[in-house]
Amino acid sequence: MIADNRKMDGVEDWWKRAVFYQIYPRSYKDSNHDGIGDLPGIIAQLDYLNDGTDQSLGIDAIWFSPFFTSPDHDFGYDVADYCDIDPRYGTLEDFDRLLEEAHKREIRVMLDLVVNHTSDQHPWFMESRSSRDNPKRDWYIWKEGRGKGNRPPNNWRNNFFGRAWNFDQLTGQYYLHSFLKEQPDLNWENQAVREAVGNVIRFWLDRGVDGFRLDVAHIYCKDQQFRDNPSLLRGLNRVGGLAPADRLPLANIMKKLSLPELQVRKYNQHMPETHNVLKEFRRIYDSYPAVTSVGEIVADDPELIASYYGSNNDELHMNFYFELLQCRWKAGAFRRCIELWEKTLPAGAWPAYTLSNHDVVRALSRYGHDRDADKRARLLALMLLTLRGTPFVYYGEEIGMKEALLPKEKLKDPIGVKWYPLHRGRDGCRTPMQWKAGCGAGFSTAETWLPLGPELEQRNVQKQQSDSHSLLNLYKQLIWLRKTLPALYEGSYRSITDGIAEDCYCYLRQAEDQALVICLNFSSQQRQIILSDLGQPQLLFSTSPATAKGGIGQSLTLQPYEGCLYALK
Repeated sequence: MIADNRKMDGVEDWWKRAVFYQIYPRSYKDSNHDGIGDLPGIIAQLDYLNDGTDQSLGIDAIWFSPFFTSPDHDFGYDVADYCDIDPRYGTLEDFDRLLEEAHKREIRVMLDLVVNHTSDQHPWFMESRSSRDNPKRDWYIWKEGRGKGNRPPNNWRNNFFGRAWNFDQLTGQYYLHSFLKEQPDLNWENQAVREAVGNVIRFWLDRGVDGFRLDVAHIYCKDQQFRDNPSLLRGLNRVGGLAPADRLPLANIMKKLSLPELQVRKYNQHMPETHNVLKEFRRIYDSYPAVTSVGEIVADDPELIASYYGSNNDELHMNFYFELLQCRWKAGAFRRCIELWEKTLPAGAWPAYTLSNHDVVRALSRYGHDRDADKRARLLALMLLTLRGTPFVYYGEEIGMKEALLPKEKLKDPIGVKWYPLHRGRDGCRTPMQWKAGCGAGFSTAETWLPLGPELEQRNVQKQQSDSHSLLNLYKQLIWLRKTLPALYEGSYRSITDGIAEDCYCYLRQAEDQALVICLNFSSQQRQIILSDLGQPQLLFSTSPATAKGGIGQSLTLQPYEGCLYALK
């Protein structure tokens, strides 16, 4: 593959128009009957994602969680070789074929760039660990212990559980790990590290990759004085973000355990030097045609998150806004969340939104009361695919896959294994894709690496493909409709509050020659919407199969949990 092959339709900012789909490779499709998903399995399902017709999902790009060589202590997020494929998933030749087949279908490919840390089995770290005078010693963060008891260098805690320092008997120093002890942090103050990672980026771009998702990019650089973090009780100063009344309880949102830290991470994340690293990355991206990036930036302050776009839009192309995952089921909570982000974004910045990913409880399990789960899932789909910005759909979300509550003996995630029953880890959102009912769910003929999710008989692709009113067919219809409406993929955003019930969320999407209104009823009751100053609305799409399309008046009726998309004449 050559780099020019990625510019398929010649649109440099294709990512603004795209609908992305996140695949967790281990859980998507098993081709060799070992119970683990792989690259050939993904290739076999590309027509499901986009075969060029509206019988497929219509996906424009795939973000792949890591499938690089790894000992799998954190299931691929501990990389031992950035430039090769783990044999469990296939080979480099399989990847090249995946890239070629995806591009044939106008599907772009985004890889997960996990470079805050490596595996402790990476050759770089094995050299660094071999002696204090090894040339790669400074590629990682090594420090002497403190005091007579040889205590850790400071009080930093890692992002999973426990302290962030591990003592190495061989060389008598501590190394820093922001996650597991098997995931030592790279030293981003070392220019040789920056150049080595730059070469990794070029390796994949030269093969034809279309972009990168940057894992925990806000953690790259650390305070060079290695000062203690302040106590959570003494030092917490929350700025911006959702108000407590708009936020889901922590247990319903993130699966990463943070309570044992009891400290504010002031000195081991969001260092100013990180922006220089991202600017270097951006210069590499910009030297190739039509390459994009999206960042995983976690902070309470929206202005801090927005700063990673750069002062001149010269860092990240897109940035996830995870506050959207944390809203309570209230129209006002979602509206205030989006308004805050729109207000905070610098000029020209482009948002990215998702409702689920491999680290959080699946959306339908966060929001779906059993009786109304599917109606709520349909409403969320309409919101995600009509906001200003690029939507990311997590695999299985299109069929309403739910969180699996697994017993301890079935858990694989180190967080769940360590903290069960206080914390079940992230396995519940990573269960195999449900292609059909029955043993193996069409994912594998072998015992699956994780148990299958709940409600398999109804929540599978085969069942929903044959039901014209299914959630899967709603996603198909909406994604293909989105491609025809410039106001959705490039238009402006403005929320509407006049004449709108408190438990409804309405907004205007407008391009040069097109104006659309999206109305979302978050209540279990019928609601009336008045659009008196916006002209004559015509219904283009409804999440309710019973609502007929066509022209209607300025007073609109929304059924319980119904969402509607209107064109304004």
